[in-house]
Amino acid sequence: MKAKERMAIPRQQPQELGVAFRIKNFEEVTACFDEETAIREANRCLQCKKPTCRQGCPINNNIPEFIALLRDRKFEEGYWKIRETSSLPAVCSRVCPHEFQCEGACVRGKKGDAVAIGMLERFLADWMVTKGKNLMSSCALPKDKMVAIIGSGPAGMTAAFHLAHEGYPCTIFESLPAFGGMLSVGIPAYRLPRAIINAEFDALKNCGVQVENNVVIGKDLTLQQLKDEKGFDAVFVGVGAHKSRKLGLDNEDMKGVLHGVDYLRRVNLGENLNLGHNVVVVGGGNVAIDCARTALRTGSQNVFILYRRTKKEMPASMAEIHHLEEEGVTIEFLAAPVQLHGENGTLKRVECLRMELGECDASGRCRPVVVEGSNFMIEADAIIPAISQDVDHTADSGTEFEVTRWGTYIVDPETLQTSVPWIFSGGDSVLGPQTAAKAVYQGKVAAESIKRFLEGASLKEGREVRDLME
Repeated sequence: MKAKERMAIPRQQPQELGVAFRIKNFEEVTACFDEETAIREANRCLQCKKPTCRQGCPINNNIPEFIALLRDRKFEEGYWKIRETSSLPAVCSRVCPHEFQCEGACVRGKKGDAVAIGMLERFLADWMVTKGKNLMSSCALPKDKMVAIIGSGPAGMTAAFHLAHEGYPCTIFESLPAFGGMLSVGIPAYRLPRAIINAEFDALKNCGVQVENNVVIGKDLTLQQLKDEKGFDAVFVGVGAHKSRKLGLDNEDMKGVLHGVDYLRRVNLGENLNLGHNVVVVGGGNVAIDCARTALRTGSQNVFILYRRTKKEMPASMAEIHHLEEEGVTIEFLAAPVQLHGENGTLKRVECLRMELGECDASGRCRPVVVEGSNFMIEADAIIPAISQDVDHTADSGTEFEVTRWGTYIVDPETLQTSVPWIFSGGDSVLGPQTAAKAVYQGKVAAESIKRFLEGASLKEGREVRDLME
């Protein structure tokens, strides 16, 4: 097929659940491509000599090659091509903001619609699972040095996967009852269904990886105890950013105020939580959108978002914004809460201010400025601030680390080694709230560094590391 013929093929669209049905449950909204649709979409790829899509992918997946294999119906080979670089294709294909990463760098996107790279990756991952294919890879013989992994999110899982396959026994310590970190408790099932990803989680846990749930490092055990008493030779800290950032308003502790990741965690762990008729969500990222769509699905009828900039500045995925608007959630742009009003300790109203965009920084992001005297009230049974998250430093107890002013761990950007030589860190703990793909990549880098550390080799010699420290 010639390039002109490929350019004539329109981007294929997946089937989606109807709005009236989907807002009453947590079933996955977007269906996977069937085989013919996936191949038709794969035929849109121009197989560029300089594939900029790879540069846009934090993991550096070999996108043209796995698409070429898919196009030739070599689905299993295509999946394993992705697994050469990514440990979690079923996850990354669903939750990464592809329009800002691989698809945002796709050459076809300059003159139309980019290739649906995320959907093609998902097709291969789902095909492997639904066909019952083996997702396990061979393991090296066990070595005599052990590694503790703090946190079972994408960074921790990936570090454990690579180290275990090199023969280093790994134990993952997870403070929550669920495995998967923010993937399991921070992302709703309608975006990331548990059944389809469990197979990938099991593949990550092979080669003898042990998981201990409900163990809080820093309380039940300290990092130093892991080394001195439990015999671990190195530690990877991948605790993520699970600590909700507050609005900083008076009365923020009253009934009816639930912070974003805390709310999602409670729902995802099975709590039946109806917030009432009127729910206000504050923020413009994916967490804010997840909260709003979850509130709809748990019984709230009037849900809307306050965002202090315009739609153009929203950091959330465009697909998620589209789904949100389809489901009837209104976004009140250029507005922000200024005061919470309650009665008898329970939220009743949210006082807001109008904003306007002022000066812009070098990236083009403009600063919101208050419009004086523009106060207005909103009736609210609940408000969910979802304005970002911070790293929870419970694990640090008894160990002094160097941290940034944002509370993230300071690490060597090439090796991810912290200021404590036998402790490494990566993912949101280092980058702040970021994508699953970036966490996966840093988990892989950290695993290589830990291997070199345990072998007494130079941590930096011959390394090529992608710069994600932005």
